[in-house]
Amino acid sequence: MIVQNSTATRQAIIEASRESNRNGLNQGTSGNISVRTDEGVVITPTSRAYETMKPEDLALLPLGGAYGAYTGPYKPSSEWRFHSDIYAARSDVNAIVHVHATYATVLSMLRKDIPACHYMIAAFGGPTIRCADYAIFGSKELSDAVVKALEGRLGCIMGTHGMIAVGKTLDHAMWLAVELENLAKQYYLALQIGEPVILADEEIARVDERMKHGYGIWG
Repeated sequence: MIVQNSTATRQAIIEASRESNRNGLNQGTSGNISVRTDEGVVITPTSRAYETMKPEDLALLPLGGAYGAYTGPYKPSSEWRFHSDIYAARSDVNAIVHVHATYATVLSMLRKDIPACHYMIAAFGGPTIRCADYAIFGSKELSDAVVKALEGRLGCIMGTHGMIAVGKTLDHAMWLAVELENLAKQYYLALQIGEPVILADEEIARVDERMKHGYGIWG
C-alpha cells in the first residue's frame, strides 16, 4: 500500500529515525530512512539531527522528476541514489531503513554473508543475507552493489559500511532491521565458540511457508 506524502508519514519517518538511535541500531546522524508515497520518495535530509527534525525538513524525490531532483529546504540524504534505485528495481518495497548497526557493520568489515545459522533468516526471503561489495557512500557504484545484493532479499549488509532493510511498510522495514542486527550478533557470537550449524535451504523454505500463516509482521 502506497501512503500519502502527509505530515503523519513524515513524522513516522522521524520517529523511526529516533528509535533507530534509541535502540542502538544507529548513531548520531548516520543512516537514513525513506518511504515511497503517492507523490514520490520522502527521505531524511543529509546531516540533520533526528531529535530536532520536523516533518517539513524531510526531502521529497518527486515522481517523474529528474534523477536526483528534490523538493524541500534541505538536501536529501547523500544515499538518495540507492533509495531511488531500490524503489525502481523493487515494486514490492515501500520503505527502506539504512543504519550503521554494530554487529552488521562488524561482519561488513569482514565481507561476511550471514548464512542460515538461525531460522529467522527466512524473514529476509532466502537462506542468506548477502554482503554487498564496498563502494564509497553516495555513489552509483554503491547503489548498484546494494541493488544486486538485495535481489530476492529484504535485507543486506554493505561492505565496510552498515546494512539495509527493506519492507512493504515502514513498520515492516524497521522490524527487519532489528532482526538483521540480531542475526548478525548471534552469528558473530557463535563464531567466537566454533562453526555454527547451517540449516538447509529446504528447511528455510519450510520456515518461510509456515511463518506466512501466523507470524504477525512476517512478509
